[in-house]
Amino acid sequence: MSQTSQIIRIAARGDGVTADGQHVTHGVPGDVLRADGTLEQGPHHVEPPCVHFGKCGGCQLQHADEEALRQFVTERVTFQAEKHDITIGELLPTHLSPTKSRRRATLHALRTAKGAVLGFREGNSHQIVDLEECHILRTELTELLQPLRQFVARYGRERPVDTELTLVDQGVDCSIKHLELEGLEATEAAVEFAQTNGLARLTLDQGYGPETQWEPQPVTITLSGRPVGMPPGSFLQATQDGEDALVADAKAWIGDTASVADLFSGLGTFAFALANPAKILAAEASRDAHLACKAAGAGLPMAAMHRDLFRNPLQPEELNRFEAVLLDPPRAGAKEQIGQIAASSVNRVVYISCNPVSWARDCTKLVEAGFRLEKLRPVGQFRWSTHVELASYWTRG
Repeated sequence: MSQTSQIIRIAARGDGVTADGQHVTHGVPGDVLRADGTLEQGPHHVEPPCVHFGKCGGCQLQHADEEALRQFVTERVTFQAEKHDITIGELLPTHLSPTKSRRRATLHALRTAKGAVLGFREGNSHQIVDLEECHILRTELTELLQPLRQFVARYGRERPVDTELTLVDQGVDCSIKHLELEGLEATEAAVEFAQTNGLARLTLDQGYGPETQWEPQPVTITLSGRPVGMPPGSFLQATQDGEDALVADAKAWIGDTASVADLFSGLGTFAFALANPAKILAAEASRDAHLACKAAGAGLPMAAMHRDLFRNPLQPEELNRFEAVLLDPPRAGAKEQIGQIAASSVNRVVYISCNPVSWARDCTKLVEAGFRLEKLRPVGQFRWSTHVELASYWTRG
């Protein structure tokens, strides 16, 4: 092995990769793999800020500086485009969310002989890392770690408990699954926990679906200045700055378009940003999200449609009524819907994606139909994670 086996990039799972293809744990571009297998740290290798790094599965890249992190996020997107022979018109600057900006997270907890542990799981393991600190979550969420730990220590059992925390307009929305409370005392303690910690809502799922225990005011999330009802478990962009970046690109690309079909619209993250002057169709499969979007859209030039776009995608004759289409599907992508878009007469498409792999696979159909990738922006909302997102703008004609 040469002493000059330099790390040139970070692979999809976070390992450093040398010029000759060797994978090195915790390697970043500029590091050098020595002949004895040790790693000589280069200028882009930094000291991880969190005491849990290397064990906690929440972060994989805290040892990479800002430049190396930006390179990773960018290359995760551009590599998939190149792999599928997609020509990038303009590669826009990569957006990275700052530290302590995550406004939603799912944590795991387990009662133990000494109390309880609470945190993310270890990488490739079901073991829970008991968080002492966290450098990715908003402060409003980390302030709840110890109170939650104490609550699980008192009422938890032998099975793991899942806790979803989301920062909403009224504070923190807390949803706890697999925590079975028996008796009036335990139920009253749950309400007291919510009151004492100023929760916006406390929802318990004891195996029969989510049941709200505490919600002094209807929980909302403000999207483009419009408060929207937030059903338990609803999807929300991971960070406010990430949402702002994606919405800004969508508005710039849609421009003065008169009519837009917003597919996989969720609560209306993009629909409310684009509505007025544009007329919007917001199509969503989740009934709760659809109804919340519909209620909040009263008075706007917007129609909400409850439709499963995987099983029943909009057909070309339906899409032809719109000047542009925006879609933001789940990680699996939108293979069937993209096929219908390609077969339609629509010439402007904004595709937001949380998975570069399914995005590139889908977009080969757009290329075959004559679309060009005009603009592409990689987005790293999940800081120090290997999870990467993007915004893309396609045109034809």
